[in-house]
Amino acid sequence: MNMLLKTCILLCAVFSITVAIADDDDNKQPQQKVQRQEGQTVIRLDAKAQQHSGLQTIKLKPATYHAEFTAYGKVLAIQPLVELRHRYLVALTDRNAAHAKFKQTEQNVSRQQVLYQEGISAKRNLQDQQAQWQIDKAQLDATHFQDQIIKEEALLTWGKTLSEWALASDSNQFNALLSGQQKLLQITLPSNQQLADNLKTIVIAASGNRSKAQPAELISVAPQTDASSQGNSYFFNTQAKNISIGMAVTAWLPEQNSQLSGVMIPKSALLWAMDEAFVYVKTNDETFSRRPIHHYSIS
Repeated sequence: MNMLLKTCILLCAVFSITVAIADDDDNKQPQQKVQRQEGQTVIRLDAKAQQHSGLQTIKLKPATYHAEFTAYGKVLAIQPLVELRHRYLVALTDRNAAHAKFKQTEQNVSRQQVLYQEGISAKRNLQDQQAQWQIDKAQLDATHFQDQIIKEEALLTWGKTLSEWALASDSNQFNALLSGQQKLLQITLPSNQQLADNLKTIVIAASGNRSKAQPAELISVAPQTDASSQGNSYFFNTQAKNISIGMAVTAWLPEQNSQLSGVMIPKSALLWAMDEAFVYVKTNDETFSRRPIHHYSIS
């Protein structure tokens, strides 16, 4: 666990803040003292006491952090997408067959026209071929309508990107979903939140534990949202190994325009007293000043 402060400071990792060093020959007052200076607690430790206590100091580097909000979602089954894909492939096969039959009929009509004009074939034969041409043309048009209906159904349910993946002749992204290498998620945002601009990745966990969260990549906005929420929904995919279809997941997303600047504080440098977090800042070689932390985020 680290903390991000909004102000850059020099911190020390404090393992013991009360060290008394006694003289071997006489009973002197400890050189280390706890004092109050300008409203702040100050501890004085000489070099020997610092070494004896194992005290270490580090100079912190600037860091940035995005404030987050929580959203919820679920792991989706891709069976409906698979069924759409199957229907679409069948429709394509039917269309190709209808197109081949139509082209053959066109050739037959052309041949009968030549034979009729040369007086070799009767007009009735030409009329029969023209009637068959009309039938085959109607069947070809019907197959066009059928695959268009499937495309529109996919678009209304799954959006443009997932529809393209599912209906493509060969899609690496869809194959990853089929193989289970990727899981499909639908995440619904709170009604008062929106997706940050240019966001590509979030983190998710089925356990609700932020420290165990794993990345998920944005696919697209979902055309349909969760009926129990008024917020916008989005599709994501993830390679997380510990989630299964039907599981509920928690997602952590960065807030819009919420970047904070500060420093990361190691857990070992953080102290607590009376529900207040604080650290010690080394102000000179033997002086450490206690500083409360009022603005921080745990990561």
